[in-house]
Amino acid sequence: MSFSYVKENLEEIQKNIEQACLRSGRHPNDITLVAVTKTIEADVMNASIDYGVQVIGENRVQEIRRKFDEVNDNVSWHQIGHLQTNKVKYIVDKVDMIHSVDSVRLAKEISDKAGKHQRIIDVLIQVNVASEAQKFGITESDLPGILEEVSKMPSVQVKGLMLIAPFAEDPETVRPIFRRMKEIFDSTKNSNYDNVEMKYLSMGMSGDYVIAIEEGANMVRIGSGIFGLRTY
Repeated sequence: MSFSYVKENLEEIQKNIEQACLRSGRHPNDITLVAVTKTIEADVMNASIDYGVQVIGENRVQEIRRKFDEVNDNVSWHQIGHLQTNKVKYIVDKVDMIHSVDSVRLAKEISDKAGKHQRIIDVLIQVNVASEAQKFGITESDLPGILEEVSKMPSVQVKGLMLIAPFAEDPETVRPIFRRMKEIFDSTKNSNYDNVEMKYLSMGMSGDYVIAIEEGANMVRIGSGIFGLRTY
């Protein structure tokens, strides 16, 4: 089967990223694209890697375990979905970053398990800016406290923040949420926590990544935009 549609989709996304960066005075090379491979099998994933994908993101631990040995080695794995503490042990030797850290307890489990593998895992703190009851993530007011605790853990490094924005038919309606998240990100940069570097702001998905980039995201998580089969 030909996966040329993946190549075409990636080219279109790259153009959109370039245009969003031009509008916001940024450089496209500063944007990290995470290809979200939920429901995508290893053959398609490998094709996307051949077409230039360097980072893949999985929502489920069992999918990382199932696909890991079938996917090309020259790619970085990110866990982007909600992570239960009892499943950390299954992926801590496989992933390079965990986007969805939303508690001190989870961060400690990651640090403990990573230490047993002589690894240091990069993590992002998930913030629920919109205070959606159905979404995971800490509140804005809880961020300083969790950073203080996680900064003391030897085998994790906080590399930034992550947001899952509310779903909206019109992506423009979530622009204020992205803007507020960028303000939080910038203010946290000025805080002096050991072991904390505000390098990545992970926000924006297939339907709203252009607006997320315009408002300051430098890491976007795109699944259907890459792997959705084009129908001309």
